[in-house]
Amino acid sequence: MKISKPGRVRRQPGRPVWLFDLDNTLHHASYAIFPRINIAMTDFIMRELGLDRAEADALRTDYTRRYGTVLVGLMRRHGIDAAAFLDEVHHFDSLSGLVRTERGLARTLRRLPGRKVLFTNAPLTYATEVLGLLGIRKVFERVIAVEQMRDRRGWQSKPDHGMLRRTLRALQARHRDAVLVEDTRSHLKAYRRTGLKTVWMVGHLHGARRVEELANVFGAQRAERLAGDADPNANPDADLGLAGELAQRQFEAPGEGFAEGATMGPDVRHPSADASGGHAQRRGESGRPHYIDRRIRSIKSL
Repeated sequence: MKISKPGRVRRQPGRPVWLFDLDNTLHHASYAIFPRINIAMTDFIMRELGLDRAEADALRTDYTRRYGTVLVGLMRRHGIDAAAFLDEVHHFDSLSGLVRTERGLARTLRRLPGRKVLFTNAPLTYATEVLGLLGIRKVFERVIAVEQMRDRRGWQSKPDHGMLRRTLRALQARHRDAVLVEDTRSHLKAYRRTGLKTVWMVGHLHGARRVEELANVFGAQRAERLAGDADPNANPDADLGLAGELAQRQFEAPGEGFAEGATMGPDVRHPSADASGGHAQRRGESGRPHYIDRRIRSIKSL
């Protein structure tokens, strides 16, 4: 597995090793990029598989849930041309007017201690262009995009466990030293079992404020149903049940787990780990999922 180097960054000794997702983690992709990608994916599926729009949308959602990305599902089930798919669905006449992020992102990342690696299911060309527009291309030691996730089995993507093991081996990093910062809940859940730490970035999630308002009135369980699962502007590779999880996280009891503005240092234990190093398989009294160590709204909170 080859790992791209977008800039020369001196390897920093010690821990942690930050694995950053890109879309809806480092920038607000739901603002303008994801709606375009979703439409392009559906159009591609309609044309290549001869489906109508409703069928293509349903297939896109199903493959996201089953395979982690639409690309992997189309490759395994239909043998589509991966390069053609990636080029078409990530084609933009100009990305500069579509990229939004929080103020001071580059300064925050430069000051964050530890090694920084971009770990994204997006294609390399798109990822490096977005990093350039954000002014953070040289912050990252490596860029691991979907092309770099391939192995002898074929195309892989998050949340494949074997791909993560190979990635950490190539980085000469241990699972316990890695911190995944990600907006997609299913990726966090899958990788938390491997021993790495997880940070759920919710600051760019579309509709988050609406879910919180509903949860305050109706409670967390009803909030998800009332807000609705199908968000046309959502991450095309995200699970669609995050609304209720977000609502549940709003009521975390003070003092449980990590504080919103606390720093996750290299020696922090998993808050759900028991004395033997295992992890609780149930929610705590606060309702926080065992696979999420922290929830943040801003990269500044790391």
